[in-house]
Amino acid sequence: MVSIEEKLIKRIKKGDRDAFPELVELYKDKIYHVAYRMLGNAQEAEDIAQETFIRVYANLENYDPNYKFSTWIYRIATNLCIDLLRKRKQSVYSLDKTMEGAEGVDWHDRLADPDLGPEDKLLEGEFHGQVQKAIDSLSPKYRSIMILRYLEDLSLNEISEALKLPITTIKTRIHRGREALKKKLNF
Repeated sequence: MVSIEEKLIKRIKKGDRDAFPELVELYKDKIYHVAYRMLGNAQEAEDIAQETFIRVYANLENYDPNYKFSTWIYRIATNLCIDLLRKRKQSVYSLDKTMEGAEGVDWHDRLADPDLGPEDKLLEGEFHGQVQKAIDSLSPKYRSIMILRYLEDLSLNEISEALKLPITTIKTRIHRGREALKKKLNF
């Protein structure tokens, strides 16, 4: 059975100008969320998402239809994030640096939940903040795998294809990433 992505790619290659925006629409939120979770900065996540789609369009001829399109686009996005994280480390001072403690905050998670009381909401918000901070403090090689596995719910095979790493390496990094998070969260 031919996937939606494959149909759109065929249309794009035939010159259909309406097909690429449809492809972007399918993946824009997913790519943004992966980038945001890796970078903890909304503006940088938007920039990475845009750059991802630019690279997809420019390299569509190189896409191998024997692999899932989602794997290919996630690999592009995570590689761009890792590159940006490396650049961040090189420049300690940044004019774009957000306020301390505000990075990685998902404000949608902080909206009032009618089922929770004020104290429960406060505790839950603090916990989400602690988890996001712990994930942000992981090295990029662990952070990308933890995000793809647990937040994006990709299988080990999909992560392996996306990051071009053997499954045994993925399993090891998941284990080590979990252990690092347990230490950081005092579990």
